[in-house]
Amino acid sequence: MQDDPNNPPEDDGPSLLDFTPVPLERVHHNGWTERRQRDFITALLAMGSVRHACRAVGKTRQSAYKLRERPGAESFAAAWDHALAFGYCDAFDRALERATKGITTPRYYKGRQVGTKHRLDFRLAMAALNGLPPVPPQLRKNVAR
Repeated sequence: MQDDPNNPPEDDGPSLLDFTPVPLERVHHNGWTERRQRDFITALLAMGSVRHACRAVGKTRQSAYKLRERPGAESFAAAWDHALAFGYCDAFDRALERATKGITTPRYYKGRQVGTKHRLDFRLAMAALNGLPPVPPQLRKNVAR
């Protein structure tokens, strides 16, 4: 099989998102099980939002932050920070792409599509180009602007 330069082979080394789940004294079926913790980090990586990731795994933000503060949660907290940072950067990249390449919206008349309109979002482009990519809240205390 020939190597594709656009799709490099995946590295089997440790990932920044690999973590040791928070040890819990009692694990309830609807609590923060190891599986739910891993699903939360995966959702956080995909969504870039603690609120949305919590909703995706059926937990509250308050319980997630309590879990993060528990003793032995250092690995979980580090994976959380990395997933959130990646999620923020991914959202910034999508916004910049939308701003520079534009969006196409359908146009309707009397319930039927009669065409499309393509436009660039200049306000989003200026906001993206005038600022730095957003820094997640957990990492802001370490970054001097």
